[in-house]
Order: sequence, then structure tokens, then C-alpha cells
Amino acid sequence: MADFFDNTMFSLYRDYIYEQSGISFSDSNRSILESRLKERLRQHQIETPREYFDMLKKDEGETRSFLDSITTNLTRFFRNQAHYDAFINYVIPDLVEYKRANGLEKKLVFWSAGCSTGEEPYTNAMVLKEHLPPDYDFTIIASDLSLKSLMKAQMGTYTANMVRNVPEKYLNKYFKASGDSYTVIDDLKKHIRFDYHNLKYDSGQRNVDCVFCRNVLIYFDEAAQKNVVDQFWNVMADHAYLFIGHSESLFGMETSFKFIKTDWACLYGKMLK
Repeated sequence: MADFFDNTMFSLYRDYIYEQSGISFSDSNRSILESRLKERLRQHQIETPREYFDMLKKDEGETRSFLDSITTNLTRFFRNQAHYDAFINYVIPDLVEYKRANGLEKKLVFWSAGCSTGEEPYTNAMVLKEHLPPDYDFTIIASDLSLKSLMKAQMGTYTANMVRNVPEKYLNKYFKASGDSYTVIDDLKKHIRFDYHNLKYDSGQRNVDCVFCRNVLIYFDEAAQKNVVDQFWNVMADHAYLFIGHSESLFGMETSFKFIKTDWACLYGKMLK
């Protein structure tokens, strides 16, 4: 490793990645960075990390592609059922009641931040279709740092193995089967807007009723986590909810989010009204 990717070069890449995205690389995951870097060099027929680093500094498009290559996109439909039990039994009814009590428009906005290949936003859309009152409309903003993942998400086509966690009634209702593949129907897709977004920066969204950002904060250090959480606070409506990964926590972070323990799962709320 020393010949190809010495400590000085590792520090250059680590700092540049952090500067551009907030993602932290430590010595423990240095080998992952090295393997992804070698692949980029092969693709561009570049000999050394120094040459490629100089290219990154000059080429914004290549920087996006490089960040795409180092992100890990692990997801599945109905990931963490306890979250969906809380979503169905606690969050959705509360948001509907809040809108009714305050005479607000019967429309909800959700954000799936770090949506990967689309399983989470499509899951959320199916759940909302089934559990929102029929006179309600909803929009899901689905964003990711990986353009490659977003393209797959927009296609909405998955293998039989990938949809194995989808309940049969949902699979029959919201997917069109073709051989060994299943494609999300247009009536569900129309509720979702896919968008490239780097969580380090303000998304420009406002009045979002619920944010899902699960198993994403673990890739950031404390300062970057705080920045992301503050961004969520800014985009959310005065009465809104935040889901993070079951292994993630805002404990010890200076934030105004309220910790909420339901009968099904723990989540966070922005409760200004």
C-alpha cells in the first residue's frame, strides 16, 4: 500500500472527500478507499493517485463520479419493520390529525435522504397509498449522492430476490411482473421525485412532514452529523418527524429534536406547534 497509496496521499484524499461530502474515512476503512481508487485509475488509464487527485480538483463531474464510487448502497424493501409499524400506527395518523386540526392542505411531503436504489421511497409510497385517507395526496423526495443508484431507482425494476420482503398483496398491486423482474407501476412512481443531493448542503426543500435518513449518519463524523441534522431541522415543517437508523442516535448532540418512544420504535420529532 505504501508504494501506491502512502499516508500523505491518503490524507489528501481523506480531506478532499470530507470537504466535498462530509463522509469520513479512517484507517479502518482505508482499504475500501484504495480499492475504489484503483478502479477509477484503471477506467481513466491513469498511473498514480497524484495524477487522479489533480484531475479531481479540476473536474467537478469526475468528483461526483468518484464520490459515487466510494459510497456504499445497501438497502432493501421494508427495511426495519418496526419503523414501518411506528410510521403506520403513530406518524401517519398524527400528521393527518395535525393537518385537520389546523385546517391545513390535505397533502404531505416526505424526504427519503440517502435513498440508494429506491427501495425505501417505494416502500414509503406503498405504505402511504394503503394508510393515508383517500382524499390525501403526497410527494416523496428521494435523494442520493450516487447518480448510478438514482438511475436504478428511477427505473424501479428489481429482481425476484430483491422484492422478497414485499408483502404479496403489495407486490401484486404495485409491481408489474415480467419474467424474473418486477417493475414499480407508474401510479406509484408519480408520487416520487428523484434528485441528486449532497447532504452536506441545503436541499432547498421546506415544510417537509417526515424525513427518512437511515443508516447514513454512520458515514459522517460528529461535526458532519450535526450539520446534516441541522439541515433536516431547517427543511422540516413545524410539526414533523425524523427516522434515523436503529443503530444511530442523536444522543449527546446539541439539537432541538424531541426523542419519541412509541410502542413500535423510537424516532425524533420537530414539535414547534
